[in-house]
Amino acid sequence: MRLRFLLAYMVLVGVGLRPVWGQSIGSPLESPAARLAAFEVALYNAQANVQEPTDADKAALATRVLHATLAKLLSAQLADSSAVRAAAKSDSALALSGGQTCNVVVACARAVGRAVGARWVVLAKVSKTSNLIWLLTGQLVHVSSGTIILDDSTELKGEPDAMVRAGTRIFAERVARTVRAGGVTTNFPTP
Repeated sequence: MRLRFLLAYMVLVGVGLRPVWGQSIGSPLESPAARLAAFEVALYNAQANVQEPTDADKAALATRVLHATLAKLLSAQLADSSAVRAAAKSDSALALSGGQTCNVVVACARAVGRAVGARWVVLAKVSKTSNLIWLLTGQLVHVSSGTIILDDSTELKGEPDAMVRAGTRIFAERVARTVRAGGVTTNFPTP
């Protein structure tokens, strides 16, 4: 059994995969103090069984929670949100987005990250399926390489505001842990 575990570990190390049992393998990509740019959370509700004017409130709530949690956990590392918004509306960013908003296009987000001096960018969206089922997806992207370090997806069932709030907070905490580790991910919070 130990030999099988060791061989599996060696194969994972050899091909650069991340083991499913916890700590990732690899060296940090950035300093733990590297700057991070967080975008506004996008809303996708085109596939919902019912679209309502209040759907946009869920994306606004997720944005507030994402930014507040990252500001609390990473304080000075978080790029100013007004600078991120302004860079996302620049002509060069819009040219990269192909007519979409910058917060859903990785190439555009990376350009904004470079413009505001960030080494990481965070993209997220809430998608509505029904009034009781939402999906939160989020990515942490390394600006210089374009590597998606985190690609999380969480189904949110129940009272939408509470679930969006909780899911976004958990994602933001995972982003902060990963940034503090220089881009090395873990499935387990540090004590």
